[in-house]
Amino acid sequence: MAANAKRQPLPKWNFWLGLLTCVATVLAFIIGTVKLIDVLKDEQQVPLARLNVQGELRQLTQAEIRSALTQQPMGSFFTADVNVLRERVEQLPWVAKASLRKVWPDRLSVYVTERQPVARWNGDRLVTAEGIVFRAQLDETQLAQPLPELFGPEDAVSATLEQFNQVRQMLQVNGIEVRAMRLTERFAVSVMLADQVELKLGREATLERIKRFIDLLPSINEHKNSKTKVLDTVDLRYDTGAAVSWREPENKES
Repeated sequence: MAANAKRQPLPKWNFWLGLLTCVATVLAFIIGTVKLIDVLKDEQQVPLARLNVQGELRQLTQAEIRSALTQQPMGSFFTADVNVLRERVEQLPWVAKASLRKVWPDRLSVYVTERQPVARWNGDRLVTAEGIVFRAQLDETQLAQPLPELFGPEDAVSATLEQFNQVRQMLQVNGIEVRAMRLTERFAVSVMLADQVELKLGREATLERIKRFIDLLPSINEHKNSKTKVLDTVDLRYDTGAAVSWREPENKES
């Protein structure tokens, strides 16, 4: 049997062709990957085009939320950071909390919890039940009833709210509405009722003095001065009784 023929070496050009093909494939993969990344980052090609806002909005509008989100570039669907976008929304004074999520292929879903003010604070701001003071434009047409006015030291918001809630609750049970309350630096309390009667309660035994006013009110209404004048001030800063003053009624134009 004849000896096997010696293997013939491959031509050199086959080696270089294979190497070139491999390099071209790798380069094509790299270029394709770079282009894909560029597309994914491009806000114009993969945008967050739709905004879905949820939550009970009374003072806020969707336009304000959209403006807050787009004040700076948002990024594409893939690159937008929902934490950064959430912070933009929560910078709006009426927003208590916001949560955001991206929904394929182009939607941003935003759920907003709006602040609920319980009173005006020191004439130029609003305050929530949690004692958060903020400054915002208030649309009073969205309120069930006008907000009461609270005045107090800036470092005693919680104490003012606590005192106000106690006083208001006790008066409301008896059908008397509070229009405003003031807490002085020395924590003395005065209350303005809806009918513009001022109650001076002082620093101590506030609720006991409210009860005394309620007990005295029928007698005050039966007093002869109440027949021709308007009740103005009831000073309850005494151990017993009260000092009562009346004012002349306002002249009404016919």
